[in-house]
Amino acid sequence: MKISPLFAFTILLAAAPDLHAQSEAQAAKPTATHRVPLWNGQAPVGDGKVEACTKELEVFLPPPDKANGAAIVLCPGGGYIRHVTDREGYPIARWLNEHGIACVILEYRLPELRHLVPLLDAQRTIRLTRANAAVWKIDPKHVGILGFSAGGHVASTALTHFNAGDPASADSIERLSCRPDFGWLVYPVVTMGEFTHTGSKEKLIGANASPDLVRLYSNETQVTADTPPTFLAHAIDDKPVPPENSRQFVAAMKAHNVPVELLELPAGGHGLNGCEGPLWEQWKAAALKWLVMQKLIPASDS
Repeated sequence: MKISPLFAFTILLAAAPDLHAQSEAQAAKPTATHRVPLWNGQAPVGDGKVEACTKELEVFLPPPDKANGAAIVLCPGGGYIRHVTDREGYPIARWLNEHGIACVILEYRLPELRHLVPLLDAQRTIRLTRANAAVWKIDPKHVGILGFSAGGHVASTALTHFNAGDPASADSIERLSCRPDFGWLVYPVVTMGEFTHTGSKEKLIGANASPDLVRLYSNETQVTADTPPTFLAHAIDDKPVPPENSRQFVAAMKAHNVPVELLELPAGGHGLNGCEGPLWEQWKAAALKWLVMQKLIPASDS
């Protein structure tokens, strides 16, 4: 079938806006200051098993004259099937840098029922951030973790499952603490119970996981007095990840007298209207003010 030149040109015009949008998105991606191997070629998967791993962390540092010493490990969402870095990654890194905060983007390994894998990656990233504190000009006592949606489950797991490091390890990184100093959770998956996001649960522990495994990753049940201070934001009309995920976590934090704040937004659904607009900007402003209140950044950077 022969296609006329006019018809071909029409097809090209129809495709042009998408191509333009893609080029704009690519241009908007900031350039990482550093790229750091997450693991040294072999990564643990649990039970003493390892797998090949070539993942790298993307590190975005603020200008030296703006840096305030704080750093955030960022876990994008994606239902444990992908990483939404175009909306919940690179734009956030740029915004954090504008406020003097270093950002380390973690594209954690996707679990495929290997439930320890995302947590192990998050713990390693926190340790690596502390190990590079002097070079990156950050305060190793001001290292937080931020997660969106399923990335919020990674972050809330890191906030409730941590250790002081293994002093006997031959790997100097593993000798460091993986406890975050604070957390930000934005429309997070927190529980594997009644209000869970079904898709995330199925990918992490399976639809028919044992009660013990469900409890282990229902992070509202794992809060203790040692859980780091946390800021949360959630829309009350979020259907895929109901706000009860955040509410239950906050209730547990208050029961243990741990500093916590929940910003409940009146609308926006899951993703807060596509990660843009007034509601999106509202959680960002509130989170920065909360950091000031926690004395983790100076007031001038909020």
